[in-house]
Amino acid sequence: MAYSVKEVSKMFNLPQHTFRYYEKEGLLPAIERLDNGRRIYRESDLARIRMIICMREAGMSVDSIKAFNRLDLLGEDTLPDKRRIIQEQKTQVEDKIQELQELLELLNMKLDHYDERIAKRG
Repeated sequence: MAYSVKEVSKMFNLPQHTFRYYEKEGLLPAIERLDNGRRIYRESDLARIRMIICMREAGMSVDSIKAFNRLDLLGEDTLPDKRRIIQEQKTQVEDKIQELQELLELLNMKLDHYDERIAKRG
């Protein structure tokens, strides 16, 4: 199936220029175009976009994603390197989750404190 940039934009809830930027920066391979110059995104493009979004949301830089993509083009011999990159990103996400969990605990303690004070007043 083929999708327009407008459809892909809606699908991922991102502005259309984001996908053109991904292509320009080499995060996406050159996207197929119709005779009139309009881009057509295939399922394989959507899968790559999902991965790029995941990596970006996990805090990976554009340069790191480019490096990962270069490894991807080199084939099976790069699997350990690709795994290492993903493992490093996973560790960073886990660290961030731990930080957020600690903040959540502090906020819950503060809420409990206020609830106790309100209950005593009332």
